[in-house]
Amino acid sequence: MRALRRNGQGFTLVEVLVALAVMALMSVMAWRGVDAMLGAQEQTKRFSADVLTLQIALSQWGRDLDSVTQLPPVGGMDFDGRVLRITRWHGGAAAGVEEELIPLNDAGHVRVVAWGARMIDGQRQFLRWQSGPLRTRLALSQAWVDAAAWGQNPTEELRRAETVVAAIDEWNIFYFPNNAWSSPLPSAAAAGAAFAAGQTVLPDGVRLVLSLSSGQSVDGRLTRDWVKPTLVAGSP
Repeated sequence: MRALRRNGQGFTLVEVLVALAVMALMSVMAWRGVDAMLGAQEQTKRFSADVLTLQIALSQWGRDLDSVTQLPPVGGMDFDGRVLRITRWHGGAAAGVEEELIPLNDAGHVRVVAWGARMIDGQRQFLRWQSGPLRTRLALSQAWVDAAAWGQNPTEELRRAETVVAAIDEWNIFYFPNNAWSSPLPSAAAAGAAFAAGQTVLPDGVRLVLSLSSGQSVDGRLTRDWVKPTLVAGSP
């Protein structure tokens, strides 16, 4: 009878408090596990998104170089220490160029693109800029000048044509003109002669080196080598 009365009394206050404390501890542990899982999932998503962005940007870098076309009065490619400018053909095979007009048709068109870096909100960013379709040589010359201005002191209008690629500490490019990597900066005499002729000697390869800033999902040193599509294997 005593045992029956004891069981009918239920739990004591101490027992209830101990049970609540255990349940609270288990809830905290469970929440931490879920929070860690969600954090890892979010980090994986950011990493995948950043990797995809870099892959797309580097693919675009390669396509820009693959499509270099030389149209006087500007050269096909130029690096001034701040920005790499490229005159490229968009679309199908490049058509012939008339005296004053650049063909603009369904097959393709000419644009000037540029790659460079600039501080944005306290962080150096690797950027790509692109002009609109160009129809005349005058427009081509102006876009070439605009690309250089974008790399130095861009206006709001020029900034609207840029795309942010990634946060970087620095970037460098190298040319491969004579079986060796070297600085892409030509001598003043060579640069002047090339500009006067509206032609440049395109290197056999271009190396892009990005130092991605720490603190983001993808960081460290990234190198991308491009080889001229017309280069024959084993050629000097």
